[in-house]
Amino acid sequence: MRMHPLHIDIPKPERFTYPFYYEPHPLCQLAAKEVQGYIDSHADIKEDADRGKMFGVLIVTPSTPLSPSAPCYFLAAYSGLLAGRNDWDYFVPPVFDAQQPDGHFKQEEHAISAMTDEEQKEARKQRSQELQLWLFHQYQLLNAQGETKDLVDIWQDYHKEKVRRKFPLPPGGTGDCCAPKLLQYAYQQGLKPICMAEFWWGASPRQEIRHHLQYYPACRGKCKPILTWMLQGLEVDPDPETLGFPHLAIETVYEDEALLVVNKPSGLLSTPGRIEQYSVERVMQQRYPESHVAHRLDMWTSGLLIVAKNLTVYHSLQQQFLKHQVRKRYIAVLEASPKQGRLEGSGTISLPLRPDPVNRPCQVVDYEHGKCAVTDYEFLSEDIVALYPQTGRTHQLRIHCAHPEGLGRPIKGDELYGTKSDRLYLHAEQIWFHHPVSGEPMHFVLPFQYGNTTLFNNK
Repeated sequence: MRMHPLHIDIPKPERFTYPFYYEPHPLCQLAAKEVQGYIDSHADIKEDADRGKMFGVLIVTPSTPLSPSAPCYFLAAYSGLLAGRNDWDYFVPPVFDAQQPDGHFKQEEHAISAMTDEEQKEARKQRSQELQLWLFHQYQLLNAQGETKDLVDIWQDYHKEKVRRKFPLPPGGTGDCCAPKLLQYAYQQGLKPICMAEFWWGASPRQEIRHHLQYYPACRGKCKPILTWMLQGLEVDPDPETLGFPHLAIETVYEDEALLVVNKPSGLLSTPGRIEQYSVERVMQQRYPESHVAHRLDMWTSGLLIVAKNLTVYHSLQQQFLKHQVRKRYIAVLEASPKQGRLEGSGTISLPLRPDPVNRPCQVVDYEHGKCAVTDYEFLSEDIVALYPQTGRTHQLRIHCAHPEGLGRPIKGDELYGTKSDRLYLHAEQIWFHHPVSGEPMHFVLPFQYGNTTLFNNK
């Protein structure tokens, strides 16, 4: 049985979940617990899931009520294959089943594998590409309006020409994530989607950071083009990025004729974004038209930020950053970790990073293709650590804290690599540099207020 009853009368949401940024609805949380119980009670499924697997739930209502005691139902799905299979009765089927031994895909795949001679290399490559194209055409995806479009057309229609030239086809595995499977089955069965959520089960991959039983949004690289199509016809929660963010005030810590040092609050961009324009740089340019932010802090990181009042000063500061002549110290509050022993002392983390192309803006650890990223750390207490970045990679401090090969404890409030909270508890507390005009050594300190405690250690 693939449609599972929920015997509880919780008010349904007014609109469908925005799949790339959401808080799981209580109905989804209840459904997820039932799926987790099912996984736990089936040894063959659990053994595979324990290695690391994304699961999803979709709350649905049938066009005709089936039972007064079950006002709604849920569907369950997993990404890719589960224990080498995609035909589990408890879970919805794949959008297209390429695993049939007698099917075209498996037969052709076997024939390509048999082409082992060196002179067949180019022919094997060409045949593989043709098979991949054939496979993507088999993914005939529905939307809420009853329309159908295959995966190749969805990808081409979604992306601009520049992206299409570089990536004419979707990445391998596109269409096999939880969300497309769930929506496809619901549409095929005449069910109305209500809300959806996805959670991770098991060990974290080495590259990505995933936590057991934590909820995650749908991946943007593979799923955003598909879901943009499949959700047409549903009333969906708005994308929070399109709603704008509060225009927070910016406190000046220091100012002279050449530059400013400001306190960037958490929740404010350093420079204009793709959608949101309000930022430290735009505010400063209203006062000083030639000003530029000399470096960046993540939107949810607070603390000290240098602003150059003109291009000459900006370029001078940039040279200091390029030559690693600027030192910074951050304070981070880490999530509690009951499963891990006490962390203390100091040390250095070196984990190379690169962007995750299928799940931007996330970064991943990649020892082969990643760029060098090095952070010194010093524990100030069991949960509070001072971080001294030697390099400036995107999300460097967040990943170095969260990754099992780093500190293994996410920064509190890190919704990308840990658990969401009221804010990201990462603060740029101190900065050292030389004045770009006078050459004078400059050192600024901005203590971090954590609850009723001011975190400060002037080293």
